[in-house]
Amino acid sequence: MSYYLGIDGGGTKTTCAVGDESHLLATATAGPSNIVRVGEVQARESLQRSVRQACAAAGITPAQVVRTCVGGSGAAHPELAEVVRRSLAEILTAPIDVVGDMQIALEAAFDAGPGVIVIAGTGSIAYGRDQQGTTLRAGGWGFAIGDEGSAHWIGRVAVSAVLRAADPRGGTPQPLQDSAFSAALCKVWGVTSLPDLARAANSVPPPDFAALFPAVAASPDDLAAQVLTKAGRELADVAAVVIRRLFAKGHTASVPVAMTGGVFRHAPLVRQVFYNELRALDPRVEVNPQVVEPVEGALRMARRAK
Repeated sequence: MSYYLGIDGGGTKTTCAVGDESHLLATATAGPSNIVRVGEVQARESLQRSVRQACAAAGITPAQVVRTCVGGSGAAHPELAEVVRRSLAEILTAPIDVVGDMQIALEAAFDAGPGVIVIAGTGSIAYGRDQQGTTLRAGGWGFAIGDEGSAHWIGRVAVSAVLRAADPRGGTPQPLQDSAFSAALCKVWGVTSLPDLARAANSVPPPDFAALFPAVAASPDDLAAQVLTKAGRELADVAAVVIRRLFAKGHTASVPVAMTGGVFRHAPLVRQVFYNELRALDPRVEVNPQVVEPVEGALRMARRAK
């Protein structure tokens, strides 16, 4: 019996799946392993912990694994890929393939077929493949200048929105007033007022804006809904860029589209707006309503590379 590992290493969590030639045997989740965001030490710890826990749950040892495929944000860059490979080689003896998170997500959604996957997790990106195997990406330029619609982006826009709403524009200056929504954001960062929230948002190094996403997604406030609606539109726009470039109108009857990432998984409003906006931009799209699990693509790629 041969055993394979698929790993999805993200900015929030790391998921490892163990399988044999045809069955998923176990999965385990550890902390973040995006090297750019958390550093090499934290990434190494999360990767190794996810592997050990998944193997233990499957009743095997890491030494029994014959192939591993890791997908991670930025992990396809040679320098970062080598760090990931070296971290895992400390406990795995079999070959280790390191690819981008968008590659394992595309694999999970469409196997080897055409389609467009939109990732909205800590960061965001759209990645597609046409009938001839040509691939194209859009977005994914990092939290400082892009990643529209991501958890980081949503947190940053939410802070900006509550501060702008409290700003006495065009009237008599008034003290900043907290709302239930702004109070929820303050609680996440451990601050007690809007001025403190603003100072935290502007601190160096930047705070964890992605940590604010659950509070935004859970809030009934109209301002939160506006932020999530804007996120859905931004994600539809980046998907449309890939669709226009890869699937020329008149050459295909439909374009398969899939979603993955915590933003889509935990924010129904983002999913709804994304679907409606993308259908309005291009009626050919057929959106899979289920949120894809990229680790399944990583496991599939590990099996295929044997």
